[in-house]
Amino acid sequence: MQRIMCKSKIHRATVTQTDLNYEGSIAIDLDLMEKADILPGEQVQVVNLNNGERIETYAMAGEAGSGVICLNGAAARHAEPGDKIIIMSFGLMDEETAKNNRLKIVFVDEKNKIK
Repeated sequence: MQRIMCKSKIHRATVTQTDLNYEGSIAIDLDLMEKADILPGEQVQVVNLNNGERIETYAMAGEAGSGVICLNGAAARHAEPGDKIIIMSFGLMDEETAKNNRLKIVFVDEKNKIK
């Protein structure tokens, strides 16, 4: 059996901007992506703690060290700058790997810097 397991998350990040006219995705500070083991182009789920919205999109690398969290395209309709979000990545794992999976949680401060 294969299970879809949460492999990592960036917890309580602050949306820094939105760009409705961009093609799509969520731009995430590259330092955060690397710490959370999220690759450019990887599917992520974004949960908005302010309005309850939950969307799926893909990650794209933002400037390292910038703290950028930018929802683009249609995803921009689901958040406002200042909203708190959780960004989660998932992996398909066999039964044994799933049992031993250790969720990586990246905690950030108000400026999206790793705590």
